[in-house]
Amino acid sequence: MTREQLVALGLTDDAITRRRWLFRVHRGVYSVGRPAKTALERAAAAVLACGPGAALSHHSALALWGLGRWRQIMHVTVQRDRRVPGINIHRPKRLIGRDFRKHLDIRVTSPARTLLDCAPTLTDKALKRAYNDGRRSEQARLRPHHIQDVIDRFPNHPGVKRLKPLLEIKGGPTRSEWEDAFPAFCRQYGLPEPVLSTPVAGHEADALFEDERIVIELDSWGFHNDHDAFETDRDKDVDRLVAGFVTVRITWPRIKYRSAREAARLHELVRQRRAA
Repeated sequence: MTREQLVALGLTDDAITRRRWLFRVHRGVYSVGRPAKTALERAAAAVLACGPGAALSHHSALALWGLGRWRQIMHVTVQRDRRVPGINIHRPKRLIGRDFRKHLDIRVTSPARTLLDCAPTLTDKALKRAYNDGRRSEQARLRPHHIQDVIDRFPNHPGVKRLKPLLEIKGGPTRSEWEDAFPAFCRQYGLPEPVLSTPVAGHEADALFEDERIVIELDSWGFHNDHDAFETDRDKDVDRLVAGFVTVRITWPRIKYRSAREAARLHELVRQRRAA
C-alpha cells in the first residue's frame, strides 16, 4: 500500500511510522503484515513506488505474464520523469491505451509491447518460446496481429527486426523448443517449409508438409511414455491415413545425433509422395 492509501484509511504519518505491521519497501510504499518476499509482491510495490500511470515492463512484465523468469531488479515504465532507487525506470514515447493491461492486479505492459521491449536482449530460442507460449496462454492471449500492431507503430524500435521473423512462421503456436527448432532443420537440409501446430483430420499436428500431405510428429519420451498417449497417438495416425496423410514420428535424438540420415529419409518420402 502507498502512504496516501494508508492516510485515506485514517492513519496519521506518525502512526504509519510506528506501526509494527507496516514494512517499508520503497519510499512511500509499505508491505502489510510482513516484509515483501515474493516476486509478485516486489513487482506490485515497484509499480506503486513509481506513481500514477506506471506499469511493470520489460523482463519483469515478461515474468508476470508467465513468459519468462523473474529477475532481481524490477523494470517499470513511467509516463513522467521518475527515479526510484533499486528499480529500472523506462520512459518510452507514444504509448497508448492498448499498450497496457492489468494482470494479477498489477498494471503491466501488454504482451506484445513486452515482447517488443525484451526482444533485443533475448536469444532467438527464448524469444520464439515466449512468443509461442504467449499465443497459447489464456492470460496473455497474444496474437500475431498484436505483434504486427507494435511493429507498425514503433518501426524504429530495436526489437522490430527480431519480431518480424516470428510473423513469417506458418501455422499455430508450438508447444516446445523442440518444435521451434524443426523449421531450422528443414531449411538446413532443403526440406519443404513446414506448417506448425495445424489441424489435420481432426487432430493437431506438430508439423505438416502441406503439398506432400506428410504429418511430422515430434515425439519426446516425457509426453508419450504412458498407455493413454500410446493409444491416442496410434488412433490419430489411422485417422490421418484414412484422410490421405502419412504420419512420420521423429525423436529429438534422431534429429540431434543422426540429422543427415533423418533428412535423407524425409527427402525420399517427399519424393515418393510427390511422384504419387
